[in-house]
Amino acid sequence: MVKVTPHKHCYVCGKAVEPEEVFCSDECKQKYESSRKRQWIPFAIFFVLMIILIVYSFMAV
Repeated sequence: MVKVTPHKHCYVCGKAVEPEEVFCSDECKQKYESSRKRQWIPFAIFFVLMIILIVYSFMAV
């Protein structure tokens, strides 16, 4: 039987890391943070467009 030490996997590349770690390197941490920033832009655009549509619908009445 194979014993596996407690571990987690890096969010970006999937390498095994210590249980208290999240990323295996600073490079993976930077990639994760930049992808989170890029995900925010489409959400912000959608949110602004929804506000505009709601305001416009109240003004049209």
